Amino acid sequence: MNKVASFQCLTPSFKFSLSSLSHSFSHHHHHHHHSPPRSFLTFSLRATSIRAMASHIVGYPRMGPKRELKFALESFWDGKSSAEELKQVAANLRLSIWKQMADAGIQHIPSNTFSYYDQVLDTTAMLGAVPDRYKWTGGEIGFDIYFSMARGNASVPAMEMTKWFDTNYHFIVPELGPDVKFSYASHKAVDEYNEAKALGVNTVPVLVGPVSYLLLSKPAKGVEKSFSLLSLIDKILPVYKEVVAELKASGATWIQFDEPTLVKDLDAHQLQAFNYAYAELESTLSGLNVLVETYFADVPAEAYKTLTSLKAVTAYGFDFVRGTKTLDLIKQGFPSGKLLFAGVVDGRNIWANNLESSLNTLQALGDIVGKEKVVVSTSCSLLHTAVDLVNETKLDQEIKSWLAFAAQKIVEVNALAKAFSGQKDEAYFSSNAAALASRKSSPRVTNEAVQKAAAALKGSDHRRATNVSSRLDAQQKKLNLPILPTTTIGSFPQTADLRRVRREFKANKISEEDYIHFIKEEINNVVKIQEELDIDVLVHGEPERNDMVEYFGEQLSGFAFTANGWVQSYGSRCVKPPIIYGDVSRPKPMTVFWSSTAQSLTKRPMKGMLTGPVTILNWSFVRDDQPRFETCYQIALAIQDEVEDLERAGITVIQIDEAALREGLPLRKSEEAFYLNWAVHSFRITNCGVHDTTQIHTHMCYSNFNDIIHSIIDMDADVITIENSRSDEKLLSVFREGVKYGAGIGPGVYDIHSPRIPPTEEIADRINKMLAVLESNILWVNPDCGLKTRKYTEVKPALTNLVAAAKLIRNQLASSK
Repeated sequence: MNKVASFQCLTPSFKFSLSSLSHSFSHHHHHHHHSPPRSFLTFSLRATSIRAMASHIVGYPRMGPKRELKFALESFWDGKSSAEELKQVAANLRLSIWKQMADAGIQHIPSNTFSYYDQVLDTTAMLGAVPDRYKWTGGEIGFDIYFSMARGNASVPAMEMTKWFDTNYHFIVPELGPDVKFSYASHKAVDEYNEAKALGVNTVPVLVGPVSYLLLSKPAKGVEKSFSLLSLIDKILPVYKEVVAELKASGATWIQFDEPTLVKDLDAHQLQAFNYAYAELESTLSGLNVLVETYFADVPAEAYKTLTSLKAVTAYGFDFVRGTKTLDLIKQGFPSGKLLFAGVVDGRNIWANNLESSLNTLQALGDIVGKEKVVVSTSCSLLHTAVDLVNETKLDQEIKSWLAFAAQKIVEVNALAKAFSGQKDEAYFSSNAAALASRKSSPRVTNEAVQKAAAALKGSDHRRATNVSSRLDAQQKKLNLPILPTTTIGSFPQTADLRRVRREFKANKISEEDYIHFIKEEINNVVKIQEELDIDVLVHGEPERNDMVEYFGEQLSGFAFTANGWVQSYGSRCVKPPIIYGDVSRPKPMTVFWSSTAQSLTKRPMKGMLTGPVTILNWSFVRDDQPRFETCYQIALAIQDEVEDLERAGITVIQIDEAALREGLPLRKSEEAFYLNWAVHSFRITNCGVHDTTQIHTHMCYSNFNDIIHSIIDMDADVITIENSRSDEKLLSVFREGVKYGAGIGPGVYDIHSPRIPPTEEIADRINKMLAVLESNILWVNPDCGLKTRKYTEVKPALTNLVAAAKLIRNQLASSK
């Protein structure tokens, strides 16, 4: 209670003063530009009583400001706490979020955007679409079935997980077919609506829209690949009707359907499904205000036509941060009598909003559709940004003034709504303008030398001097590797001891000397293990690294790091993206010391290990004051410096990971070529200057990349290793279809994401399958990803079998010659 107590005196006129932080006030303590909280409050209360500000939040992060939900989930999964305890943590989080939005003056507050794992999985549960393997027997779906679908259980695997549009969030893909029996099996949406209502907050319940739900699904195993998922619309709508009817009966006045698939390239048949579904729901929806929310890009002209002609719908939500072209469509016509929810506050980044510029956008929209028809909103759910800047006590003050996390974005939305209705908080706007001006003129942001170097890249293609097959010959003379060479992807298990030592060194509890000694020992062990296993190309195991992006960002200029800037990736897993705020350069070598130390411990080739520019970009919060590709080229130049230093230090094999190359693909086909072009170019910039005898490797994840295979070939790496152990067939079909590939390739031969140890025969069998479509002189044998999350008791036997399988097949190949 103590945190709240200090604000209690300020909140006599609020309906509820719950024991949670009153964020909106606490922010006013941080900005000395503001009038003191009391006067701000009386002002905003007075204002609110004059006219309800039209403001809305699309959705909010679930993890909590200090990852409370993550820890509660993991404790529950480990059997250390009860379902009741988990539910209590969740209820407290929801409560504090609703309170925070109500206190900030938000009019349309969402409910049901909380989730224990994922909102698409919540919809699957709502529809009772549980795959047979989970042996659900009906009734309300509880944690056991829900988490089995999300994570698998002792006897059956989890449902597939894939990226949510072009974000770094992952959703659980529904598995559907003609025989699925849908039924209303999870009352979560209604329960959460009622929970908020009991606290005095009338929320807008949010559901994943029926059409997007089907378009995001996949045919279940055993169902024809060509099965039309949209044919199930008539089977799911009855459940949607039940949910809507129950919400209406509970007192809901608004309902929000998220239909983000409207921003993708849809055909006429798919668009027709929207007409059909919402016409079908029309009578059930009557008497409710219905918002259809889109986000992540502009809505194509045909989809805009479809959307704005849906009769049952009262309001349309658009992303004006990533969807600037939608404005032109609205100019050409917007249905009279409908509301426009304008997403002007970025839900996917951490920069403070340019309030004046947003106000201009709102005014332009108001001029077209009528001022009273515009509602100020976020560009998408705030799920994709960090939670609260208040918890960043160590962040540099100047940089902090340039930022806004989810809690601050709520305040921005409200401030814009008030300003738009003629009650501008001048102090708030002027402090925002001052922060933007300081960012624009800060010498920390601009580095002339870097700008010049990046501009000079434009003229060249940055290709290596000779083609890949002659480079491979030169490398083989030098490296002298056996056929089917074995290697691993980079990291080795990180023990509790190792994590402790890194923590203590960061906190200055142990000396640099002791730290270096410990890490050297660790590398020495990893080298010994690999030599005993008889692996051909070694790695140093990365004991000194916390994370494949953060480790580099901490050594590059232009990057800042948060303490609590966590964003949900999937389930309880969160990532903490670095913030790229300025021009990027590399003040001094980053990995040369450890790589040369490791190479000195062995006669075998030791791979240098770097993260590529596109992955660093796609896994960071990127500056929004220059195009993304400019930032990517700057990072490429920094990595190029490192590659050349490693080569000079005698490292002959250098791996540059581009795990996230595919993640950056735009949502529209028409924009793919431009992205792939600069992304692949950035990769080539990093290594175009090395000798023919230096072997460049890259590693790629989630290789659903049959569609971008030509770009991958164009990266022109000498060897590419691929995470594909869950989809061998898909990957190999590319080569079967006659794509000419001359570089080295190592499709992962065992799945490191599972604790299972694959037997030698199984690995040998997979190598043989690969040899059916790939030449034996280009095939490498490796696990599909780094081993950091596994235990040594799993890694040693698995790698023993991997090497044995490679040797088995080498012998077979030799004797067949």
